[in-house]
Amino acid sequence: MEAEGLDWLLVPLHQLVSWGAAGAMVFGGVVPYIPQYRDIRRTQNAEGFSTYVCLVLLVANILRILFWFGRHFESPLLWQSVVMILTMFLMLKLCTDVRVAGELHVKRRFFAAADNKDEEVKFPPRRSYLDFDPHYFWHWSSFGDYVQCVLAFTGVAGYVTYLSIDSALFVETLGFLAVLTEAMLGVPQLYRNYRHQSTEGMRPASPAGTTAPLPRAVDWRFSAAVLSTVSPPPSALFHYSVEVCLSVAS
Repeated sequence: MEAEGLDWLLVPLHQLVSWGAAGAMVFGGVVPYIPQYRDIRRTQNAEGFSTYVCLVLLVANILRILFWFGRHFESPLLWQSVVMILTMFLMLKLCTDVRVAGELHVKRRFFAAADNKDEEVKFPPRRSYLDFDPHYFWHWSSFGDYVQCVLAFTGVAGYVTYLSIDSALFVETLGFLAVLTEAMLGVPQLYRNYRHQSTEGMRPASPAGTTAPLPRAVDWRFSAAVLSTVSPPPSALFHYSVEVCLSVAS
């Protein structure tokens, strides 16, 4: 009788906790990028952040959404992918604007200091993904090029998924590729730090800079949905290893 009398309190409390957990799952993955975004915007310097991190997360979350059509998983994980994609677009927009503005500033400063006063200011050449130049892949001059590239990838992957959605092998492979791609999240930042021999501009709070518990819990939850296991998958162990290297280096 006493337990039944507390139902009026326990049921709403349980519902509130469920909503809180779902909200944390949806938005928790993007929270570590907020300090990075603010730092780049404040300093107008995006050199410390590798935009290939955005590429990895865009591909991984697009594949995760396509995997949902073959095997439904929890709705918060699906919405988390949508929120992460939008966040990565915001990061790309900011980094592109900052980089292009920096290139123009250097050009103007160089020609302002030139002896020849009649020298015209030359703008850096516009680089587009339609140039198909591998040297400038994912290093384009316009945010629209990134959007078009992602839309092209989504269209091709979506069409292939539509044709093969009845194949259990294809669906499982799609989920595995999503998990594997996300496990490579820290690799672009690690390579960037190694190439420049510097961690300047990298936020320790970002997922590419340290082990962030909530985003990793979300990744683990999705890995469990794909691999049907509660133990850490090899991809998660690899991910943690890369993030530990980044943490030590920073």
